[in-house]
Amino acid sequence: MLPKEERKAYNEAFWSGFKDHMRGKMSSTGRRVNWANYPTQVKNTYLRMICTGHQTAICYDVQFRDAGIQAIFWEQLTELKVVLENAMSIPTNWDPSFHNAEGLTIGRISWELADVNFYEKTDWPKIYAFFQKHLMEFDSFYQEFNDILITLVD
Repeated sequence: MLPKEERKAYNEAFWSGFKDHMRGKMSSTGRRVNWANYPTQVKNTYLRMICTGHQTAICYDVQFRDAGIQAIFWEQLTELKVVLENAMSIPTNWDPSFHNAEGLTIGRISWELADVNFYEKTDWPKIYAFFQKHLMEFDSFYQEFNDILITLVD
C-alpha cells in the first residue's frame, strides 16, 4: 500500500488529468458540464466516479433519508430501466440496497471497467476513455428524462 501522501498525489494528478481530458466536452444539450461533479439537479442523487486500485466505476446513487421517497424514486428509475440500459453500451448493475462506506443503505446503479488499476499510470488513458464514453451516454439519457425525476421530488 502506498503512503498517504503518495496516494494523495496520484489522486490529484489523475483528477486534474481527467478534467483536462474532458475540457471542451459538452453535454448533449450543448451546455458546458463539470464532468467530475455532474449536476444531477435532483437533491439526494449523485453521479459518482470511483477510481481505486480495486475498482473503476460510474455510479448513480440514490440516497433519500425518507424511505418512502427512496422507494418511489427507485421505482421510477426501474420503469426507465430498459431506456437507460439501451442508452449505455455496457452492462448495468442495479442494487436497490447497496451499503456505502458511511453505513447507509442506498440505491445504486453502476457501470464498471475491469482489468485496470488506478495506480498504474499506463491505465489512465483507458480509464479516462471509459469515464468519457459512459458519462456522455448517461448524460444523453439523463437530459432526456431528468424532468420526470425532478418532478418526483419537487
